[in-house]
Amino acid sequence: MTSSMIARRYALALFQIAKERQLLGVVEEELRVVKEVIQYNPDLKAVLKSTKLSKEKKKEILKAAFASVSEYVLNTLLLLIDRHRDDQIVNVVDEFIELANDEMGIAEAEVHSFRPLTDAEREAISVTFAAKVGKKSLKMENFVDSNLLGGVKLRIGNRIYDGSLRGKLDRLERKLLS
Repeated sequence: MTSSMIARRYALALFQIAKERQLLGVVEEELRVVKEVIQYNPDLKAVLKSTKLSKEKKKEILKAAFASVSEYVLNTLLLLIDRHRDDQIVNVVDEFIELANDEMGIAEAEVHSFRPLTDAEREAISVTFAAKVGKKSLKMENFVDSNLLGGVKLRIGNRIYDGSLRGKLDRLERKLLS
């Protein structure tokens, strides 16, 4: 069984519980925090990968590190440790977020712009592009890129919408050269 299938099974189980308890948003936010802590804390990563520590010790460390998360999230993390799937935690989080976003009609988007977007600009982009991808709204992460010169470049899943001045100049250059 591939690691993505394994992660999907755990994520689906947690998703079903969160949906039944009407805690999708809460569990998703907690999992985002878990992912961020694991990804950006090399010490915790090392502890989870360690073969010298027992499962019980790893579980104690996770309980201490994530004491504020819901019992469902914590139990999922502990179950992953019990089943020697601690390397799958980030994948489970990603799968859960995908399931939750599909359920709520949200798409994740990366928006590259010349300057930080205002709230009004974020809302306008969300409304316009969510409809294009068949979703209710977009959850955007804004990246400032001065190389764009102006406009925005959006990535939603595997789709890229390039309305940047740099993109237009590049297309014009290719057209003139051909």
